[in-house]
Amino acid sequence: MIANEELGAWLRLTLTPGVGNGTARKLLAAFGLPQAIFAQSQAALQSIVSPAQASALLTPPPGLDALCATTQEWLHAGDVDEVQGCDRAVLTLCDAHYPRCLLDIEDPPLMLYVRGQGPGRQMAAAHSWLGDAAANIAVVGSRNPTPQGAFNAREFAKALRHAGLTVVSGLALGVDGAAHEGALDAASENALAFDGQLATVAVVGTGLDRVYPKKHLELARRIAQRGVLLSEFPIGTPALAENFPRRNRIISGLSQATLVVEAALRSGSLITARMANEQGRDVLAIPGSIHAVQSRGCHALIKQGAKLVESAQDVLEELNLPAPGPRAGHVVTGNGNVDQSADATSSECGLLAQLGFDPVSLDALVYRTGLATPVLQVRLLELELAGDVARLPGGLFQRMRVA
Repeated sequence: MIANEELGAWLRLTLTPGVGNGTARKLLAAFGLPQAIFAQSQAALQSIVSPAQASALLTPPPGLDALCATTQEWLHAGDVDEVQGCDRAVLTLCDAHYPRCLLDIEDPPLMLYVRGQGPGRQMAAAHSWLGDAAANIAVVGSRNPTPQGAFNAREFAKALRHAGLTVVSGLALGVDGAAHEGALDAASENALAFDGQLATVAVVGTGLDRVYPKKHLELARRIAQRGVLLSEFPIGTPALAENFPRRNRIISGLSQATLVVEAALRSGSLITARMANEQGRDVLAIPGSIHAVQSRGCHALIKQGAKLVESAQDVLEELNLPAPGPRAGHVVTGNGNVDQSADATSSECGLLAQLGFDPVSLDALVYRTGLATPVLQVRLLELELAGDVARLPGGLFQRMRVA
């Protein structure tokens, strides 16, 4: 565990007004560890930074002692964490366990707070702890996805996790949460095969002493069991709107590629995709209905050169990775989805074909199929219970799988 004096110096550096990450890295390069920075004279500091910044560095920021105490309290609370076998740690830019892939991005965080299967855990020899971007893939998208989008996020993430990739996302509602769930599903289905590799990584925009949104409290607990939660924000940081776009560079920076499942034209997912491009990482996008607002961001990315993917196999081929072997009792469909009801009746498949892939009303389906309304309602209910069709607001229905 990081020593009190060292932790205090790093926190002081991050709290100093007017000293951002870029300036802090210049100071670290010139003087070494933060303790050495604060031992310098005003003149020595002014050889690197402005007079105002030098003065700020020589004055301990207000709230430093309280934050040091709060952080140490959070670290020691890991001894009684409600998740058995869960680590808590603080990694600094100079730590041997700091993810190497983040050192390649333009603005690596000075500090990372970790909860879950951290570097102190016995990880598989074949996998370094988050250091190799080639072992990770980001899956991001809309906070308000269509039912098909949420389904795709979960099933793509599950298939990619079965292929040996750690799924990175942001713990937000919608696609992010579905992606984490899919990765955890895969880890649960084949726990022994992963030999300690992280199932999923949640990069959050708050301090790790809280979970946002609250709805994902149980999901965060499950991630801590099979993966890790990361934040660059100090303990006690609330959910502030400006912090969420900032954390996106970490999501893309940890990953060899970013897969956008659904996104509106103005969304945080497109920020993540842009950052991935700037970091020299691949960007992949799943196309959707031309009528869905949530698909327009993906279509824009594809027009700009993102790889169009229709299946998890497309993703693996783009990344030059082998497909996972078949799993007993499961059939992988063209969308990379696990279909446990491959013996669907021909009538069900025919109705699915009539549904198409856009939301459709009951009246329109009566016209397309020629079925009586009561018969059609029974068939739709059966498909809904099987997870093949979703019932949407406004009396609409949407297909959820490929027949």
